[in-house]
Amino acid sequence: MQTESKHDLVIRSIYPEDLDEISALSIKCFGPEMCLKKEHFSSQLKLFPEGQACVEYKGKIVGCAISVKVNIEDYGHNHNYDQISDEGYIRNHNPHGKHLYGIEVGVDPDYRNMKLGKLLYDARRKICRELNLESIFIGGRMPNYHKYADEMDALEYAKRVVAGEIYDPVATFQTKCGFDLVTVMPEYIPDDAESKGYASLMEWKNDEHVANA
Repeated sequence: MQTESKHDLVIRSIYPEDLDEISALSIKCFGPEMCLKKEHFSSQLKLFPEGQACVEYKGKIVGCAISVKVNIEDYGHNHNYDQISDEGYIRNHNPHGKHLYGIEVGVDPDYRNMKLGKLLYDARRKICRELNLESIFIGGRMPNYHKYADEMDALEYAKRVVAGEIYDPVATFQTKCGFDLVTVMPEYIPDDAESKGYASLMEWKNDEHVANA
């Protein structure tokens, strides 16, 4: 993607010289057990450099969005994170794929009042349009589901979040970013206790897509 600047904020592609900073950001965002490592980001840049974006604030990388190109029918609507991301290495990247799949968005906790997540989702949409892909898929955590799991199943929870009846910090945000609920996927990240292992499969359709271009 092309570099864009908004005052002190710069949205741009990730480059090899950013790997140490991106790796440190991932640890800060997700902790040493759940984060992607330098070798993951290195593999992503080698395989799909145009799909990886970051946001800088005053020269410091404070957020990133990592993606892979796939045909969603190769995975169906019931896959898990390790399958769709190749355990973070994206060696499953399909240069001829029709869909962008978002595998990580991380925002530095010290800068979460700056709406950087929205900028990163905007960057993904721009990548999708520039590559003339049909849509973006994401498997989103549902971190408030554990509060409602005794009252409803995961699909009902997701539908009520999308309808605005229940607030979920991830799914509500994704809905506001224009994503539609497709279904929910069990065992997406089995160790995600807050989401009870579930993720909501969401899709944003590219209305500028030109078939057979």
